[in-house]
Amino acid sequence: MQYKMIEKILKARVYDVARETPLEKARSLSNRFDNTIYLKREDLQPVFSFKLRGSFNCMQKLSPEAKARGVITASAGNHAQGVAFAGTQLGIPTTIVMPVITPEIKVKSVRAFGGNAVLHGNNFNEAYQHAMELCKKDQLTFVHPFDDLEVIAGQGTVGMELTRQHPDPIDAIFICCGGGGLLAGIGSWIKYLSPETRIIGVEHEEAPSMTQALATGERVMLDQIGTFADGAAVKQAGEHTFAIAQEVVDEMITVTTDETCAAIKDVFEDTRTLLEPAGALGVAGLKKYLLKTGHKDQELVAICSGANVNFDRLRHVAERAELGENREALFAVTVPEKPGSFRDFCRVLSNRAVTEFNYRYADQEDAKIFLGTKIADESDKNNFIEKLSGLDYPVIDLSDNEVAKVHLRFMVGGHAAGLENELLFRCRFPERPGALLHFLENMGHWNISLFHYRNHGSDFGRVLVGIQVPENDRAELDLLFDKLGYEYQEETDNPVYQHFLR
Repeated sequence: MQYKMIEKILKARVYDVARETPLEKARSLSNRFDNTIYLKREDLQPVFSFKLRGSFNCMQKLSPEAKARGVITASAGNHAQGVAFAGTQLGIPTTIVMPVITPEIKVKSVRAFGGNAVLHGNNFNEAYQHAMELCKKDQLTFVHPFDDLEVIAGQGTVGMELTRQHPDPIDAIFICCGGGGLLAGIGSWIKYLSPETRIIGVEHEEAPSMTQALATGERVMLDQIGTFADGAAVKQAGEHTFAIAQEVVDEMITVTTDETCAAIKDVFEDTRTLLEPAGALGVAGLKKYLLKTGHKDQELVAICSGANVNFDRLRHVAERAELGENREALFAVTVPEKPGSFRDFCRVLSNRAVTEFNYRYADQEDAKIFLGTKIADESDKNNFIEKLSGLDYPVIDLSDNEVAKVHLRFMVGGHAAGLENELLFRCRFPERPGALLHFLENMGHWNISLFHYRNHGSDFGRVLVGIQVPENDRAELDLLFDKLGYEYQEETDNPVYQHFLR
């Protein structure tokens, strides 16, 4: 099968619409890992992913009769845009069935490129079944997103470009995998010309269809899949792609959401480009491979396969990137519930950068703090835990706790029964090391009953603080705030506070 693909790749017609994308050195990643790391920038295609290659190559080979009837496909987004774009260029009517969870940016792009987008089903497989029904009913030609030899050959032209752009030996190439078209296409070409180059497929851990297929020796149908990396969320690897992968793939790696988010950030820092989660899988797998093997001084390539990311997805990516890079850690820390305990605890933190500090009064004995801090690495985190434990601060590491990362950091709070004389203030202070400690050291002798701080990477830190202040002390509190010189606003009458925190 592999050798059959070489002729097809050589004859593939893609450059009527596709570009030869650059192979760029990722300087920051290369320096950090002591290897020479290149990014193959398929995100720079006209449809912002590699999918245009395979869809055009397949569609331009259709008979005049098939072109006149039109084509249909099912896709989570990127192949859909490729088919729509190719259809416009070739004068072929196109219908694309997309899961209802497809990011809006991809649906809009399909329609902008001239395709008829039909939203159906909750995943690719449900969309695929509906597309096949429409295909039979309307006598259309189905263009498979990955399990078609002409589609695979079109994707294989990425490998042909790689060997031309990097004529010296490449130690390993890291390729994202959903159904396996890109992996099979690149792998076929590279293994034919450079059998010593390792071909490594990368899947998200919530959709490891090719990983399981290669491990068991047969295609498997996953019961369910996650859709964070929606462009690679496929329940079953293709029949053709699996057969080729058995011949050309050396290894499969699965990566987590946090590792994927960290890879998106890494590519942004090197290129100022924002990849979609599936588009960053190759980089995430490359990093995981190097951390596992410790290889140095190698020539490595990661395929940046797509950049069709919804803008609102970036919030989640930013929250998880630091955890994925092991640069932030989350903890549950217990301190005594008494005035001054926060200040004493912050002195222990010293100049360690605090990313989150979340607390709500619960009882008279213990204060439970949800704490986020910057860390250098796993060793730094462990040393910090030992320091807190040695000072009799009970601590739980929540860095790998999915409930804490997804939910708890947005939920710490609630009503505090029996709490008297609480006032609520919203404050801003300059974002610099020690600013949080300075704030607490000047809060006087009153008990802090609520505290929320989250570093947002801006010039000013924002704090929501509840303080138990007897009525007779109110004038003293006002003087203290004026002395601090921070912007502040009382929120005691805010309906949000009255309904959910009071």
